[in-house]
Amino acid sequence: MLTVDDVLEQVGEFGWFQKQAFLILCLFSAAFAPIYVGIVFLAFTPDHRCRSPGVAELSRRCGWSLAEELNYTVPGPGPEGQCLRYAVDWNQSSLGCLEPLAGLAANGSPLPLGPCDQGWVYDTPGSSIVTEFNLVCDDSWKVDLFQSCVNLGFFLGSLGVGYIADRFGRKVCLFTSTLISAVLGVLTAVAPNYTSLLLFRLLQGLVSKGNWTAGYTLITEFVGLGYRRTVAILFQLAFTVGLVLLSGLAYILPHWRWLQLAVSLPVFLLLFCYWFVPESPRWLLSQKRNTQAIKIMDHIAQKNGKLPPADLKMLSLEEDVTEKLSPSFVDLFCTPNLRKYTFILMYLWFTSSVVYQGLIMHVGATGGNLHLDFLYSALVEFPASFIILVTIDRFGRRYPLAMSNLAAGLACFIMVFIPHDLSWLSIAVACVGRMGITIVFQMVCLVNAELFPTFIRKAKPKENKIYLQVQTSELNAQAPERDASQGTAWQK
Repeated sequence: MLTVDDVLEQVGEFGWFQKQAFLILCLFSAAFAPIYVGIVFLAFTPDHRCRSPGVAELSRRCGWSLAEELNYTVPGPGPEGQCLRYAVDWNQSSLGCLEPLAGLAANGSPLPLGPCDQGWVYDTPGSSIVTEFNLVCDDSWKVDLFQSCVNLGFFLGSLGVGYIADRFGRKVCLFTSTLISAVLGVLTAVAPNYTSLLLFRLLQGLVSKGNWTAGYTLITEFVGLGYRRTVAILFQLAFTVGLVLLSGLAYILPHWRWLQLAVSLPVFLLLFCYWFVPESPRWLLSQKRNTQAIKIMDHIAQKNGKLPPADLKMLSLEEDVTEKLSPSFVDLFCTPNLRKYTFILMYLWFTSSVVYQGLIMHVGATGGNLHLDFLYSALVEFPASFIILVTIDRFGRRYPLAMSNLAAGLACFIMVFIPHDLSWLSIAVACVGRMGITIVFQMVCLVNAELFPTFIRKAKPKENKIYLQVQTSELNAQAPERDASQGTAWQK
């Protein structure tokens, strides 16, 4: 019986059709980047201080510089200066321009402090959900909840994405999830309050993972066996292109609502690709829709400039006995070797997801330039993919995987001891860790498909990805307060 791989060997495993489909599907991968790590720019926490009525007028009257105003009117550096204010009426005429608070403290006792009940002043030309909804001090945990909602959506979506793709097709899953994700992205940009913002973000996480997963599946099913590994790595590299573009857009559009619109509206254009990306012939064959699969394979041959095989009508899905079994979660633990592989891969998913997102969240917390730091850390993912392509056949899987884990772990350990004022060194070490953990992430995807028997291979990625989303959500829930980590520029 003629199989899809047999036909692709004759009409082209990576011809013009596959190249066109690959470039189109890479757009979906790039569009997923703002959803996954957009919090870095949508929810950045700038330097801030309590809003005190009368301070601005007194500063203008006295001709203070910003540094002098902060020195005279803010209790001190760190969380105290960001979340507390002097309980003083700054409108009283008795205040002088030189040490205005000196005469108010009796016997040198400290002045009483009060909460920021008048709001905050943010030192930024733009805006974020932090500045708009005042998610600082006692409410800083709401920033982590914002990202945790996305990861919760990823987790819940992982439960259904595989079923939808197998039941209704990869193409339907791809474009339906893309449409819903784009609509929810626009709704996020116009959300009137924090509660609706969380709801839209949760729903976007619920569907957005579907278009990335469906695109990944489609492109690996369109190409021949010899190119499957390469396009899988390059498809993930397109996500990195999305990261680079995101940093540029965030620099041009410093206001979070405009940035959210800028990354959401172009996604609607991807829907026009519906007429250029056919359904997976492998899926059609699995659904006994052989006539449609044959038409698509004939179309692939024509696009590649090759003649289809004479016996194309004999096309069938390659099966063996194990393909007819029903995989389940229990199958992952049925033998000692499978148990060992499952636990090791789950641990690798856990560590790589926590470290990868942790390093992304670390960007901007070093006191450097947020946009440049994010760009530098994204650029190192390009050589990471190149290293995988070069080393995977020469050195196998275990050694690159082990060395990359070691490099990422050492980088994270060294960052603990780097002084805060050496931001350039912290970013450099973080980039080394980012490169290492990127290699681990992509290697785990490849090893995951190679270690398990065919009949449970489709079930395994879903279980691992569910585990990944749970751990990443826990990471965000336990993240330290960003206000304290960033410090304030005027302290320096």
